[in-house]
Amino acid sequence: MSKQEQHLARKGRMAALVIAATMLLWMGAQVLGAKLGMEARYLFLFDFAAIAAFIWVFVVIYQIWRARQKTT
Repeated sequence: MSKQEQHLARKGRMAALVIAATMLLWMGAQVLGAKLGMEARYLFLFDFAAIAAFIWVFVVIYQIWRARQKTT
């Protein structure tokens, strides 16, 4: 496996971990916020943080896709 392939694989694993962690944290925040009776406007902060994480993941996935297009 070349250095480029290793780098892309590492980026892919990082993206997968961020997706999984974001979903778990977001779901936990929603449940905890509901149990604590937090206002919806505060829960939206967790939503926006999750959206920001997913935007970052989409950028990383796009970079991986573009890098693989160049090698083939």
